[in-house]
Amino acid sequence: MEYKKLRVIISGGGTGGHIFPAVSIAGKLKEVNPDTEILFVGAEGKMEMEKVPAAGFKIVGLPIVGLQRQLNWHNVKNNLSVPFRVLSSLRRAGKIIEEFAPDVAVGVGGYASAPLLWEATAKGIPSLIQEQNGFAGLTNKMLGGRVDSICVAYEGMERFFPADKIVMSGNPIRSTMHPFSEQERRKGMDLYGLDPAKKHILITGGSLGSGTLNNAVKAWISNGCPGGEGLEILWQCGSWYKSGVDAFMAEHKTEGIHHFDFIKSMDLAFAAADLVISRSGASSVSEICATGKPAIFVPSPNVAEDHQTHNAMALVSKGAALMVKDSEAAVSLLKMATESVRDDALLESLSKAALSLARLDAAQTIVDEIYRIAK
Repeated sequence: MEYKKLRVIISGGGTGGHIFPAVSIAGKLKEVNPDTEILFVGAEGKMEMEKVPAAGFKIVGLPIVGLQRQLNWHNVKNNLSVPFRVLSSLRRAGKIIEEFAPDVAVGVGGYASAPLLWEATAKGIPSLIQEQNGFAGLTNKMLGGRVDSICVAYEGMERFFPADKIVMSGNPIRSTMHPFSEQERRKGMDLYGLDPAKKHILITGGSLGSGTLNNAVKAWISNGCPGGEGLEILWQCGSWYKSGVDAFMAEHKTEGIHHFDFIKSMDLAFAAADLVISRSGASSVSEICATGKPAIFVPSPNVAEDHQTHNAMALVSKGAALMVKDSEAAVSLLKMATESVRDDALLESLSKAALSLARLDAAQTIVDEIYRIAK
């Protein structure tokens, strides 16, 4: 395929699960043709306005906001402003398109992508959306009938989109996430001061942390760490919870528990881990598959359409991961983890099944589809 110079708008954001795939797609576009021009469009005040420039790309913001489901005075005021912000965002999106004159528009989900893709499709610009989750988001469902191509990461997405537009691409992930060598495992051990003779569990609730996962770990420690003999824990508790966890650990001094607000070298933490405990956002699930790490997912209940459960079940149903409900984590999570991490046959089975579901060429597949629809 000839990768000619393109002008591409990429729109969406709101969460890291939308932003990282967008940046990965942009990076692959620049890799195949460094002359390609890329403009991001996000929502004013959201994390993409900081993360995208940090990755080296230009971004402009729309005044769009999403509807808030929880009823309080602040959210009521927000919701009353939504129609006006939508109209303003549509006008702004139209102007951005006229000024930038893209060859292709790409949406990665989140309400920020709706005005841009709506205007792009109305103007006849070839358009593509990428759906990261196993249960399609509202914005992408709304746009599915208008765009030329829909890149997905899970089977059965014909429930949400026209079947003839669907391309199975997988989710773009960090290039550092892959099956790890023994040398990388040792490097991870050295970095975090771990004992190679012990088993290791990585617990991560994301950069902000997960109250459910943290409370499960604290309950386990308070109960004397049953089943914890010969184990070490790498625990990313999140910046939001760090001070509370620090105070708890000061009162419950426990060997083998290494807690951090944020793990910068997550690839080496993965490399060192025999088992990973994680929420089941789209990127997390894709990285589990790419690394072939045995995992226990605890889907967050605080997401639209319970999509994290759908993501986790895509692996659980194929013997590629285990799952504990959020409501049962305090009692069941560490019991399952400490038993599972000692079962080498189970770990090997989970690893092989997860690897079989990996799509390491997701960004390239999406880029090829962008070029296919470009006029």
